[in-house]
Amino acid sequence: MVKFTVDQIRDLMDRTTNVRNISVIAHVDHGKSTLTDSLVSKAGIMAQQKTGNRYTDERPDEQERCITIKSTAISMYFEFPKKDLVDVNGKTDGEGFLINLIDSPGHVDFSSEVTAALRVTDGALVVVDCVEGVCVQTETVLRQALTERIKPVVIINKVDRALLELQLTKEDLYKSFQRTIESVNVVISTYFDKALGEIQVYPENGTVAFGSGLQGWGFTLHQFAQRYSKKFGVDKIKLMQKLWGENYFNPITKKWSKQPTADKGGVTERAFCKFVLDPIYKLFDAVINSKKEELEKILEKLEITLKSDEKDLEGKELLKLVMNKFLPASDALLEMIIIHLPSPVSAQKYRAEMLYEGPADDECAIGIRNCDPKAPLMFYVSKMVPSTDRGRFYAFGRVFSGTVRSGLKVRIQGPNYQPGKKDDLFIKPIQRTILMMARFVESIEECPAGNIACLVGIDQYLLKSGTITTSETAHNLRIMKFSVSPVVQVAVEVKNPNDLSKLVEGLKCLSKSDPCVKVSTSESGEHIVAGAGELHLEICIKDLQDDYAQVPIKISEPVVSYRETVQTESSIIALSKSPNKHNRIYMKAFPLQEELSNDIENEKISSRDDVKLRARALADNYGWDVTDARKIWCFGPDNVGPNLLVDVTKGVQYLNEIKDSCISAFQWATKEGVCSEENMRSCRFNILDVVLHADAIHRGGGQIIPTCRRVIRAASLTATPGLMEPIFLVEIQCPEVAMGGIYGVLNRRRGHVFAEEQRPGTPLYTVKAYLPVNESFGFTADLRSNTGGQAFPQCMFSHWQLMNGTPLEPGTVANIVKGIRKRKGLSEEIPSLDNYLDKL
Repeated sequence: MVKFTVDQIRDLMDRTTNVRNISVIAHVDHGKSTLTDSLVSKAGIMAQQKTGNRYTDERPDEQERCITIKSTAISMYFEFPKKDLVDVNGKTDGEGFLINLIDSPGHVDFSSEVTAALRVTDGALVVVDCVEGVCVQTETVLRQALTERIKPVVIINKVDRALLELQLTKEDLYKSFQRTIESVNVVISTYFDKALGEIQVYPENGTVAFGSGLQGWGFTLHQFAQRYSKKFGVDKIKLMQKLWGENYFNPITKKWSKQPTADKGGVTERAFCKFVLDPIYKLFDAVINSKKEELEKILEKLEITLKSDEKDLEGKELLKLVMNKFLPASDALLEMIIIHLPSPVSAQKYRAEMLYEGPADDECAIGIRNCDPKAPLMFYVSKMVPSTDRGRFYAFGRVFSGTVRSGLKVRIQGPNYQPGKKDDLFIKPIQRTILMMARFVESIEECPAGNIACLVGIDQYLLKSGTITTSETAHNLRIMKFSVSPVVQVAVEVKNPNDLSKLVEGLKCLSKSDPCVKVSTSESGEHIVAGAGELHLEICIKDLQDDYAQVPIKISEPVVSYRETVQTESSIIALSKSPNKHNRIYMKAFPLQEELSNDIENEKISSRDDVKLRARALADNYGWDVTDARKIWCFGPDNVGPNLLVDVTKGVQYLNEIKDSCISAFQWATKEGVCSEENMRSCRFNILDVVLHADAIHRGGGQIIPTCRRVIRAASLTATPGLMEPIFLVEIQCPEVAMGGIYGVLNRRRGHVFAEEQRPGTPLYTVKAYLPVNESFGFTADLRSNTGGQAFPQCMFSHWQLMNGTPLEPGTVANIVKGIRKRKGLSEEIPSLDNYLDKL
């Protein structure tokens, strides 16, 4: 059944110019897995008749829900004729090609899986539904791809729906395609990157395909140009340019023009409609309306022969078969992937500086840039894949330089590793190297640079991702930036106390298995699981219960994590004295601008930036004083959050000695705010003055850390504390009749609509609204019951929004804070200012 062997794949791994690493990305339900099937069947891994059964969705819940939950990798071997190769990569070596394809989920709750897939690939196949067009998640995944410097090609899918359901005319269909391609190019041009160059997609260049995944057919203009160039004896590259855009052919004068001209048969038709869509429309018409004689003539012209048993088919089954023979989707996809997507050799040249944290001229950086199998090993683990052996994981990732082989002794560097230090570092041998083949794995002896593989036996040393190398001077490969954040959480506990150890082990496995899930233990001993949304949490809990812990579990109601902030400048200067009364710290708190907080969260401004450049940016863009901006001590919490500790003191002795203690106190204080012990956000703390004891023994960490933490809490309480709640951006697609129901549901849940537009050429409207995450539980079900199941929402985290009021006065905010404190096992009242503020 399978047309290739592992040896053929291993042989191709060394010919890096013939390798393509690609991700399939799109909005939920636009047809990624179904399209992937046509490639899988062409590679001979599954039978042609089974296409549309979603081979890459191997989990039972994926098949049941008909959505992809985990991204799945599969390596396939194809042969592509040399004569058709006009390649972006320059030279290729022979006709065999290795395609490592990752089918990723489209649901926004699982977009961390997409990020993990994109990191290890160089090209992206973006799938867009031709009826729904470019949706919110299409933009998100495309943005993620472009920030990772990944080249996109586009396929417009579900064209059969436009013909059979919407019954669009040829000209309308052309216009609909044109709008979709424009929307994609708008997103691409917004994130223009010099290193990638011009990567907008155009049908006449062969970077856009059209087709139907379910029926297994698709085409690019290149294929039609090839057909017609033989017939008319015209150069196919010239012909491709004519088959799209404002080009009209007059069959009587045999001339091309840029405007439709009138002749005896009426107005001339657009070339795309006449030469490309016309044969497809005629075929559809002949099959669906059972015009047997007409069909036979068309099939004869197209040189398609049907076997005797195939002639008995009717309707959609016959349509699928005929279209599949006329324009097989796998050929169109293969051509786009091989000709227009980069090989690892060409991609790593411009991706290296984005991937590697170290200097651009050390041996590892050069090895990555040249994709050199003989350089030191640099392997990035982007996610952990559960193996058949319960509780063990394969480390899935890509070799960026060097060669990984079984038994090789390597340095396993976690995300917190710093060169020259011993933290987060293990030195262990790799047990085995394997290839992912969707539902199966195949062992291979070694895997050279530019390829995707899994490693066995290192899962206990890494949590979610990390760098594996043989070089002692290697820096880490950059950690991934996710577009979703875990804002919804539940507490889990076991029904039977004897099962607690199993739950703890299960939670460790769960934390490994998902790039975005966050597992923590609160001070009151609760086990908290945080996820990106309701569906994400539901899947995580199901995995925990059925696969990892395998014990009965009790689950609390979902809760939302808030952020604490300050709303005004401190009304007084806060002062705290150390326990021995010999040291004093004076401080004030200020709110940060929202733009600055967002830029810190998006890493446009970070603690790793050069101090002088960062100070200049803060002064120019946010009106900071340059001397203050140069004296930012740290960001917090975790050195990356949007809170700043700034030293504005003048001439204080011994100040540098207490800097580390103050930073530790600041990280602690911003991780647990004073009102409800939630993380702080958007706060700036200025150290105004410090009085220290002359003797070093009296100003150690034990004296300074509690003092600094108290003064930060005092400053927060004097600066009108506030609470920020997370807000979802909701995009809803629905027909006009369902609009009233949508407004009703959103009004009840404190949501507000800020945009609604009709998608041209369809009866569908797109409504965009903001909805507090706290109000989002059961939102999907509520929406469906109020619109008769006609509205489809997509929720994704958008921003933090300040709630009206302050926790210190009675009202909504105070009640929420009380609830959080009660849940965390704290006293219900917020500690008073006297606990933290000292008198002179």
